[in-house]
Amino acid sequence: MGTSVKWHGAAASFVPSLLLMAIFLFPADSLLLYAQTGRFDGPAELPRAYVRTALVDSPSRGRDRMVAAGGNVQQVINEAACGDTIRLHAGTTFTGRFVFPAKKCDDSSWITIRTSAPDSALPPEGIRISPCYAGISSLPGRPDFQCTSTQNVMAKLEYASKSGSGPIVFASGANHYRFIGLEVTRAGGGTIYNLIFLEPKATADHLIFDRMWIHGLAQDETTRGLQLGGSTYVGVVDSFFTDFHCVAISGTCVDAQAIGGGNSDNPMGPYKILNNFLEAGAEDIIFGGGPATLSPADIEIRRNHLFRPMNWKPGSPDFVGGHDGRPFIVKNNFELKNAQRVLFEGNVLENTWGGFSQAGFSILLTPKNQSNACSACRVTDVTIRYNRIRHVGGGFAIANGLSDAGGCATDGGRYSIHHNLVQDIEAEELKGNGVFAQLFGMSPPLHDVAIDHNTGFAPRVLFTVGAKAEGPKISNFVFTNNLVAAGAWQISSTGGGPGNCAYGAGKSNAAEVFDRCFAGAKVTHNAVVGGSGWPKQNLTPKNLDEVGYSGARNSIVSDYHLRPDSRAKNAATDGTDLGADIDAVEGATSGVR
Repeated sequence: MGTSVKWHGAAASFVPSLLLMAIFLFPADSLLLYAQTGRFDGPAELPRAYVRTALVDSPSRGRDRMVAAGGNVQQVINEAACGDTIRLHAGTTFTGRFVFPAKKCDDSSWITIRTSAPDSALPPEGIRISPCYAGISSLPGRPDFQCTSTQNVMAKLEYASKSGSGPIVFASGANHYRFIGLEVTRAGGGTIYNLIFLEPKATADHLIFDRMWIHGLAQDETTRGLQLGGSTYVGVVDSFFTDFHCVAISGTCVDAQAIGGGNSDNPMGPYKILNNFLEAGAEDIIFGGGPATLSPADIEIRRNHLFRPMNWKPGSPDFVGGHDGRPFIVKNNFELKNAQRVLFEGNVLENTWGGFSQAGFSILLTPKNQSNACSACRVTDVTIRYNRIRHVGGGFAIANGLSDAGGCATDGGRYSIHHNLVQDIEAEELKGNGVFAQLFGMSPPLHDVAIDHNTGFAPRVLFTVGAKAEGPKISNFVFTNNLVAAGAWQISSTGGGPGNCAYGAGKSNAAEVFDRCFAGAKVTHNAVVGGSGWPKQNLTPKNLDEVGYSGARNSIVSDYHLRPDSRAKNAATDGTDLGADIDAVEGATSGVR
């Protein structure tokens, strides 16, 4: 549900006020003051390298090459020299599988592939494009595009096969390509696996996708928009991804993503994913989930709208599924199975539900040795801050465990999760567990997790916990300054009977569970609505009205600011309010949705 608050410029506790001001006032492509080598946010190291995606950083000062309707796009790509600009006739469809070869380009001479429409016909740099610019005024179940015009000013690249991947393919060594103002899609029928991808075992570097509409079709299976493969220095900015989904039971694919990466034996990263609309069935963004011998690193994901149409949910009045009427497979919004040094900031995540193989968690941090083909996989140094999560079956799933084949990942830990607003966690409607956070830390042992200054009201359980009763505990866990609900059961076990340290956990023994399951946990200065048995220096208000919100009813809050007389006001360890800094969250996500 919405909030009526507006941005007032208040500083957040984890970031000095001058730094936070830079986040909101500098241009979207700025490196920002905090983005420096070796800087940490709590236990998590921030990215060491960032991708520069501004137009001035990808100059193309060479020859203009126009491709008219019916022209040979591949021939022009092959003949293009570093620094050239290839202009595809606006409003024209170019059908094929276009391979971008390796050329000896550098940072001073990029090859740009773009629509022939002038810059004035596109949104300015830094403004997200929409299907309006391809002549589409609306799509069912999506937010209003607010088109000022529906003139088609994009050029379309279309893959006409009924299997395989295309239309954009990067040969090994491809580098310094920038794409602007293109629609990338496929023809109907069959299953297409990647619209944009690297050839098997290929490497590519310095690729920028700018103001693109990349999409599948409403009822066909399209597995992925962009497969990053073994790429480095890749940016995806101001673009729009729609209709990536796999059909349950009768389909030929299982997981569909707008953007996927983290599966390669070649170096991966840095990556920038900034100011995009990202829509997919299984995960809007995922890193990992397949074979790899390295981990992608230095990943910046900021100010994106991670979305899923509610008309994909079975039982909705305007339900849309596969051609046979079966639903699309839905899992979560954002998942990491193999990644390190990730900054996930200022994003809006909406709509995820259970009913397939998962229970509708929005964010998953789950290092995975997928099918015993990624023993080096890890998820470490992840910062999740100033995000807004809405209408989900669960909040965070933080789980270290064996793969289905029994293999163990290398590491999982050093997570900093702060100043996130989790709204409208649903259990019944969205077929979820109704959990704020799951903490499962067995293989490898989970460590160094800081959850600070978050707001979220889960109806069933605050934490589900899993660790061995006799074995390594979850170490260096910090839970401070949060404003959350205990839910119906407060803390529960993830399963496993007496072998789980949380076996028998319930409504009245929170402190005991922290002692049994965690080593050196710091649990203090939280407000746990309806909670009991918490360690000292935590508040346990009976209901939301006692918290001091205005207009709160049935776990729905119209304004997340605290009243001046609230016990949670200025009650944090840093002297600020308990829960997320609402002004900072509103500022970080303003204009994202």
